Amino acid sequence: MPPLSDVRPIGIYDSGAGGLSTLRDIRRALPDEPLVYVADSAHLPYGEKSQEFLERRALAIADYFVSRQVRAIAVACNTATAAAIGTIRAHHPDLVVVGIEPAIKPAAQLSRSGVIGVFATHGTLASPRFAALAQRAAAGVRVVLRPCPDWVMLVENGQLDGDAARAAVDMAATALLDAGADVLVLGCTHFPFLLPLLRERVGPDLPIIEPGPALARQLAYRLRTEAPGLMAPAGYAGGCELLTSGDARRLGEQAMRLLQWALPAERLPATWR
Repeated sequence: MPPLSDVRPIGIYDSGAGGLSTLRDIRRALPDEPLVYVADSAHLPYGEKSQEFLERRALAIADYFVSRQVRAIAVACNTATAAAIGTIRAHHPDLVVVGIEPAIKPAAQLSRSGVIGVFATHGTLASPRFAALAQRAAAGVRVVLRPCPDWVMLVENGQLDGDAARAAVDMAATALLDAGADVLVLGCTHFPFLLPLLRERVGPDLPIIEPGPALARQLAYRLRTEAPGLMAPAGYAGGCELLTSGDARRLGEQAMRLLQWALPAERLPATWR
């Protein structure tokens, strides 16, 4: 067990507020660890950005985390994972680096119709990493894709109910249901915040797989097996910091609205914005 002053944080980042859903999952899995969350909101949305841009932002944020002496980085963004997690790992081989990916394999195992549906951003769905994942994990199952860039901005703007959000969710869900999907995959960390509307449309029984819990389990497993001596002691109650390349006040408001967490947010230092 490290001295309390030597407990190093875990860095978590997303393009914006969507990764707050994964932050919540990580906090549940690792209740004692100090967490540092970065929302790259000045460059939102990631789904339409180039590979080069996403790699550049990934390295900038990873370098910030290194300056904070993190012991692990969680990429809480499907698009950034698809585009840049290999780059982060190559530049920081001494860190535990985990990313988030659509849960294709468990969805394929659950499906009875042989059709699963994936909601995600254009960037995720167009990536070679996603194509390889779908081919590897869903053999014999048809994967129906639905890009939902509008869902990202609905969550960012706090539109979690109302006519516009309901219409956007209904349209996307109907397309996948009409294609025969009997399991749905949320391929973006923003999307769990729209789960109540999605449940209204598909009912209580259709399996919907969220992205965050699997990442949280993987992160906890790797920390406990690869660096058990660096774990915070039970009851340490590590805090949670919020930073953003965008509007800090807005991120604090989003954390309250989406998580009911009253946390102040700060601007990411200019070097890494």
